[in-house]
Amino acid sequence: MARIGLIGGSGLEKLNLFRNPEEIRIATPYGDTSSTFLKGETGNNTVFILSRHGRGHTITPTHVNNRANIHAMKELACDHVIATSACGSLREEIGRGHIVIPDQFIDFTRFRKNTFYDSFEPGSPIHTGMADPFSKSLREILIAAAIDLGLPFHPAGTIVTIEGPRFSTRAESIMFRNLGADIINMSIAPEAALANEAGLSYAAIALSTDYDSWKHDEEPVTWEDVFRVFQENVRHVTTILERVTQVI
Repeated sequence: MARIGLIGGSGLEKLNLFRNPEEIRIATPYGDTSSTFLKGETGNNTVFILSRHGRGHTITPTHVNNRANIHAMKELACDHVIATSACGSLREEIGRGHIVIPDQFIDFTRFRKNTFYDSFEPGSPIHTGMADPFSKSLREILIAAAIDLGLPFHPAGTIVTIEGPRFSTRAESIMFRNLGADIINMSIAPEAALANEAGLSYAAIALSTDYDSWKHDEEPVTWEDVFRVFQENVRHVTTILERVTQVI
């Protein structure tokens, strides 16, 4: 029996994923989590769902309390943490509605708390290795599910996380492409870094909704377009979650 944490945008808690739903609150030394947890059972597993931006999507990317969220996942003894996020595509071949299972990140945030270590104990500095920040074994499970379900997906990619809440300028979007990023969002990198520090098995499912601002033959990204495409294609994400949380 596994304990699985799910972190996603508002509405993830509405998924009909499990039996015996129960709302629970976890206190942390870092303050309140973004939302209460919805706990339930699926297959032989226990699932804990957290809304990253709050149930009403009121928390901006900069102010998501990632340290509290990840600490709570650790307190809940989660064996695996799966994050979901909308993202912009920086590559022609990653189309709208495509799933990406990232294997690398670039952290371009400036104001996030992306470490649990504000100070070190005397003589005991801690520098967490981050060469491969996403769990290989958990990524393989997500990839296998995407293949079985016949979804349009990409088994690897580098995700760059920007501060937000604004979108990129054209110059920034082109720069991120030149840096080697394949997709762009406002959430994953600091969250993944903290999960690694906490020793959690962490992977992400990114849903491409737009082409950011680099393509001159496309209209620049807008929130309205992101929301519309996400709603049209969110089933790609939920079918993977439904499959994985039952068989992991």
